[in-house]
Parts: sequence; C-alpha cells; structure tokens
Amino acid sequence: MGRDNQTWVSEFTLLSLSSEWYTQVSLFVLFLAMYLLTVLGNSLLLLLIGLDSRLHTPMYFFLSILSCVDICYISSTVPQMLVHFLSSRKSISFYSCVFQLYVSLAMGSTEFFLLGIMAYDRYVAVCHPLHYTVIMHGGLCLGLAAGCLVSGFMNSLMQTIIIFQLPLCHNIINHFACEMLAVLRLACGDISFNEIMVTISGFLVIMLPCFLVLFSYAHIVATVLHIRSSQGRRKAFGTCTSHLIVVSMCFGTAIFTYMRPVGGSYAEQEKMGAVFYAIVTPMLNPLIYSLRNKDVVGALRKVLGKFSLKG
Repeated sequence: MGRDNQTWVSEFTLLSLSSEWYTQVSLFVLFLAMYLLTVLGNSLLLLLIGLDSRLHTPMYFFLSILSCVDICYISSTVPQMLVHFLSSRKSISFYSCVFQLYVSLAMGSTEFFLLGIMAYDRYVAVCHPLHYTVIMHGGLCLGLAAGCLVSGFMNSLMQTIIIFQLPLCHNIINHFACEMLAVLRLACGDISFNEIMVTISGFLVIMLPCFLVLFSYAHIVATVLHIRSSQGRRKAFGTCTSHLIVVSMCFGTAIFTYMRPVGGSYAEQEKMGAVFYAIVTPMLNPLIYSLRNKDVVGALRKVLGKFSLKG
C-alpha cells in the first residue's frame, strides 16, 4: 500500500446510522431481517433455476449470476454492520477496511454491468425473437458474464489502490461501511486525481450500462407498440417490467450518489443512498423477479409439489 507517504492508520471507527441505543437495536432487528430475506430469497432463486430445466435460458443464467453477486454484495457489509449495532466499539482494522471496500465495490460494479447486459438480453428477446437463441448462445452468455465480473473486479482494484495510497489524516468514517467516497474524505492530501478517477469510473460503470438500458428499452417500446394484439403487447411488456423496476431503483440511487462532486456535505445522503442500492435492492431483486414471473412461480410450485408428494 505504500505507506511511506501516508499517515499510518491501524484501524478506523465507523459512525454507523445512529448513536442512540434503542434506535440501534431497532435497526439491528430490521437489517437482520433484510439480510436473511436477501440471502434466503436469492438462494431459493438459484435453487429453482438450477432444478427447473425450463429456466435454463440466457435470462435466468444472468439472473443466477445477479443473485450470487447480491449475496456477496450484502454479505460484504451487513454482518459487520449488525455487530456494530450491538457494540459500543465500532472499529474496523485497516486491512479489513481495504478488503471490505474492494469486495463491495467489485460486487456493486459487477451488478451495474449485469443489469445492462440483462437489458440487452430483453432487447434481443423482444425485438429479434426468431434469432434469440442464435444471438444469445451459450458462448456469448458466458463471455458477457465473465466480462462483467472481470470489469467489476478491475475497477474495484484500481479504485482501492489509488484511494489507500493517499495520506489519511483521520480515522473516523462517517458511514456504516468502508465506502469509497467516505474513505476519500479522510485524506488530507490532494484528491483531485481521485475525483477524476471517480468521475471516469462512474461514467464507465454506471452511465454506460444505464445508456445501454435506455437504448434497449427505447427499442423494446418501439417494437411493442407495433404489435397489434393487446395481449401480445402485455406479454412483451411483462417480460421486461421486473428488470426495469430493479434497474430504476439501482441506477437512480447510484447516479444520485456518485455522479456529483466528491467534496461537499453529502455524507448523510450518501449513507441513505448506500442503504438503498447496497441493501434494499439486493433484497428486492428475488422478490420482484419471482412474484412477477410466471415461470419462477411455476418452478416453485413444481418443487413444493415434489416435496408434498414425498411427505
């Protein structure tokens, strides 16, 4: 990490979301429930996709990758957050902070890329249905998924290295986790290069996938409006509604958080935004995709029916 030029900080103190004991206990119960729901919901979705051959399609392949990413994403921050809610000493070691920032940023970056790819998948399914299996073949799907993961981890590695090369003059992080912008505020040196890199990263990781989503759905809407049958239009829109809901929540809060100046008094807003895109969205993903999807509901009924027959 090159500590010759930086003030050595052996551990950091996280301010969390509240300093009041009763509020912290209430938040502990709330976030524990959200964490368990996220892990169980995404694990169930992974199980259903694995067991039901009807779900062995590109869309559900990307959805299974998204579920794995969501489990890792929320697990990188919430368990420690829960411990801090019930602890008077809310500290994290330097290397644990580095690792937490790296993993959470990698998972978050990968999720944005995946949502963009999933929008493209829906575009091909609606606008080119006869060529869907030819275009979205297995090799392409594997390559796109691998590209999302590699890009996410490379972006995270670059940001983590340049952040922790800075001289850190403080050790109190005004956040519930070691988040990129919160750690940057601890630096007492020139962070202009970091601000540029955050802007470039935000454009590549957030805005480019967002543009891909907008492009895909603009063509989807244009194609659907040309369908004469109202039932056909409803079916076409139904295949995309779930993904669009998730995308709107995830990209909206991320753009609000990262696509503005790094400096400034935005710490509290950033914490609330982080709660939404790093905790709430991973929890809602399996609920939205399962409750609004007949194939997933059918797969769940099929599995439950097998268990009931065995009983």
